[in-house]
Amino acid sequence: MTRRFGLSLEAVLKTLAVAACYYVAGRLGLLGRLTVEGVIVTPIWPPTGVALAALLVYGTVVWPGIAIGSFLLIASLATPQLSTLVTVAGNTVAPLCAFLLLRRAGFRVGISRLRDGLALVFLGGLGAMLISATAGVGLQVVTGRLDTAEFWSVWLAWWVGDAMGVLLVTPLLLVLVGATGPLRLRRWKEMLVLALTTLIVVPLSVLGELSLLFLVFPLLIWVALRFQLAGSMLCALFASVLTTFEASTQQGAFLNLSAIEVMTKLQAFNGACALTALLLSAMVAEQRALRRSVQNACRELAEVLEHLAAGETPPDLPADPRADDSTRAADRPRDV
Repeated sequence: MTRRFGLSLEAVLKTLAVAACYYVAGRLGLLGRLTVEGVIVTPIWPPTGVALAALLVYGTVVWPGIAIGSFLLIASLATPQLSTLVTVAGNTVAPLCAFLLLRRAGFRVGISRLRDGLALVFLGGLGAMLISATAGVGLQVVTGRLDTAEFWSVWLAWWVGDAMGVLLVTPLLLVLVGATGPLRLRRWKEMLVLALTTLIVVPLSVLGELSLLFLVFPLLIWVALRFQLAGSMLCALFASVLTTFEASTQQGAFLNLSAIEVMTKLQAFNGACALTALLLSAMVAEQRALRRSVQNACRELAEVLEHLAAGETPPDLPADPRADDSTRAADRPRDV
């Protein structure tokens, strides 16, 4: 009885924590909102990343926290109505479907394989977020707040924003909770140089009137090769957030562009950053794991050869079964 109550209390606390994190992430995401066809959209919607990370770490037991956080977030912006339940349902079902699809595909939270990165992109991000985008924008059309001719432009912006939340926020949260393994700070000098370079190159690329956004990608490649997921996703998120805020004011690389052009350029940049950081980090991690396994196999083989050369039985190999048979035969009593 006590154990069951303890587990229930733990589940309630996790659910409330997920709801709080979802709400805070939503408020932060709204700081970089844009207007497309009169509808407010966010190029990066962090709550989707928070929701999927919570499901990957804690399981489906915390799904009510996603619904509660979504409802509180909508209630903070407008008076809740019956149609609000449709948006809440879409925001809850989409991460749940992403979690189930990833689990079916054998996804590992460490994202240590290229197939894990591809699964997160196409199943968790681009695939499952079709649900939330369709439910949210479809509701706008049904209630008459959005014209049918404007459906696809708003739907595309909504869908990409939800997907970017998964691709940029979920991996970083998995790193922070230790699901991808312990953080190693042995190369702290290189990390310091890289951090200073990031703080200089990214603002220079984004804030300048010239379109120099391409300068971010060599930096992302460097980080992914040296520090894998932890460094590359942090760098990609910093670049995407800074670019989003610059696009919301239509300054720098987004000067004199229409709303559709701003959204197209911004989403293409954010998507390229997320894919470069995520897939390259997963590929490097997989190659390093393969190299370590080959090195371990070679080390074990060398030890076996040393024992064989010395005429000894290797410790991991069984002794000669014929010797055991002869010994047992010698120990058996003979008939007189």
